Parts: sequence; structure tokens; C-alpha cells
Amino acid sequence: MFKKLKQLGPGMIVAAAFIGPGTVTTASLAGAGYGYTLLWAMLFSIFATIILQEMTARLGTQAKMGLGEAIRKKSVNKVFRYLSFALVISAIVVGNAAYESGNLAGAIMGFGKVPEFLGINSLLLLIGITAFILLLIGKYKYIERFLVVLVSIMGIVFICAAILLEPSISAIIKGLFVPLIPENATLMVVGLVGTTVVPYNLFLHASASKTKFKDTDSLNMSRLDTVISVTLGGIITMAIMITAAIAFEGNQNEFKGINSLGTQLQPILGDWSISFIAFGFLAAGFSSSITAPLAAAYATSEILDWKGGLQNIKFKLTWALVLLSGIIVASWGFETTALILFAQVTNGLLLPILAIYLLWIVNDKELMGNHVNSKLINVIGVVVIITTILLGARSILSAFGII
Repeated sequence: MFKKLKQLGPGMIVAAAFIGPGTVTTASLAGAGYGYTLLWAMLFSIFATIILQEMTARLGTQAKMGLGEAIRKKSVNKVFRYLSFALVISAIVVGNAAYESGNLAGAIMGFGKVPEFLGINSLLLLIGITAFILLLIGKYKYIERFLVVLVSIMGIVFICAAILLEPSISAIIKGLFVPLIPENATLMVVGLVGTTVVPYNLFLHASASKTKFKDTDSLNMSRLDTVISVTLGGIITMAIMITAAIAFEGNQNEFKGINSLGTQLQPILGDWSISFIAFGFLAAGFSSSITAPLAAAYATSEILDWKGGLQNIKFKLTWALVLLSGIIVASWGFETTALILFAQVTNGLLLPILAIYLLWIVNDKELMGNHVNSKLINVIGVVVIITTILLGARSILSAFGII
């Protein structure tokens, strides 16, 4: 059993990617405002993410292709191909660059005033340098192990906090299996799903699976990795919701960020609660600050057919650009509204397109051999695609202030 657990990896990278500061904040707001009522939305998110990530992991293990490579090879129409390339690169690279500053700023949010070095928060600089060194070394196993450690830290912090608060088990079960949408909670439901089903994870997972699982007999291990890791990530998000539900008791207005969560828990968990939650947030921001540049580099290199993987100089320049832009923006507080608006729109367009592409690709016998989708998975896949279309529409409408 322990030997099998040691083989977990690509799925953990996906979990590390989607549990970032944005997810922690969204989950906290959901718990603070609606208690346990929206836990079912996270249960659905876990299910939808497993379906999509299993397909992309299967592409990596069986066809030995990343998603970008498969899109490039299967796009026969040149106009459609170049439009797809432009959308992927703009959404993933520019989008991840826009979000990277939030990952880095979120990582240090719980630590208050920290000494500066050359005008840059020293903790932020340390995180940026560590991420840079890890990616520069370019050894997949080191990146994977580091991210597994960060996910473990998040699990320990947030799951332990939820357990120590002794939540109502019956209320949790009701929240999980009775899908209710309270008044004004529709956008929160979409937000919870949207923070879990992430476009760049489809690129990241296929590429990581191709690297990790060298032989095609690893399919069962890959599936186990996906199910365990995504479920763990979902449980961590649920634990944050439960913790916030108890801390704020339905008063969302009292939630003012991660520090307020630690403060609210102080009477229950003691003086260490603020530091404990801060370390959980550090792990969330740190993990996403590594996966966002990595995913941008994977997507670009596969779409543009760069050879050499992690060691390719163009690959390194891509992740370095995303990471550096995040450090600069987080350090000096440049206005990123226009970039984030652009990222929301392009990612809103990209998610359903990628999901449709993925469903098409994993039904291609030439690529997948005997490992094409079953009819049941195709039906479920269509339901997930409809969900991604709704998510995409919400992202675009939200970006323009329509909803």
C-alpha cells in the first residue's frame, strides 16, 4: 500500500494547483455566508474534475502526449488550429501571469509586516527565489515531491482545524447530499466549481502523467492517483468551508481575509490559530505560484512544438516570465485589473473549448487504442462540458460586470 502511495504525483500537482489563495478565499466566503449548505457544490466539483482530469491523464499515460501536442496534431484546419493556438497561449500564459501576483501575495497574507529587501517583502522574495530554483533545476521528481509536501501541509492545517471545531456531522451530510441554492448564492456555487475545474490543469496533468508514468500499464495507478489527489483537494476545500461556517456562523460580512479567519477561531483553537491558518495559506499560495508558471510553459511548449521538455531554454523563459511578472506586480502593487479582465474572458472561452477538444481526442482510436472513452464516460463528459460552458459564460459576463 505504501509503495502505491509513493507513486502518487501528477494528481497531487493538480490538487496543489487548484487549492490557491482564490480557492481558500472563495471557500471561506461560501462557508461564512451559507454554512454547510453549499458543500454539495464541492462534491459535484470533485466529480467533474476527476472526469476531466482522468481523461487528460489517460492521454498522457496511453498516447504519451500532452494536451497541447494532441491539439496541434489533431487540428487539421489551419485557421482553426491557429485560432486555438492563440487562445491557449493568451489564456494560459497571460492569464497565469495575471493570477501569479495573487498567488504570491496570498502566500504571505497571514504573516503581517515582514522586513523588506530592496523594497520587496522578504518572505515574498524567498518564495519567488525558491520557486525559481526549483523550476530552474528542471527535475520533475523534485517539483512533484515539493508540491506533495505543500498539499500535505494544507491537508494537516485545514482538515485538523475543521475536526477540532467539532462540526455537526448530520449538517455536513445534509449539505453534501441535499443540493440547495440559497437566495443570492448562485454565483457562489459557480465560483466554487470554477476554482476547482481549472483550464491549465488539463495541460499540467497530461504532461506530468506522460513524464511520471513511463509505461502504458500504469493506467490503473494513474487513475488511482487522480481519484485520491482530486478527492483530497476537494476535502481540503470542504474543510475550509466548514471551518469558516463555524467561525463566522453565517455572517459573511465579518470575513475580511485570512487574518479574520484566524482571529475568529482564536477563542476555540487558542493563540496558535492565527499562525496555523497562516501556514495553510502560505502552502496554498506557494503551491499555486509554482504550478501556474509550470502550466504556462507546458501549454506553450506543446502548442508550439518545442522539444526538450523542462530543460528547453524557451520552456524556462516562459515560466520565468510568468513568475517574474508575479513577483514584480505583487511587490510594487501595479494595477492588474485589465490583465485579470483579459484572463477571465480568455479562460472563460478556453475551458469549454478544451473540454470539447479533450472529449474528441480521447475518443480517437488512432491515438488512444483500446483506451478510448466508454459510452457512460462520454455521457458524463457531455454533462461536464455543459457545466464548463455555463462556467465560461459566467466568467465572461462577470468580467464585463453584467452579473
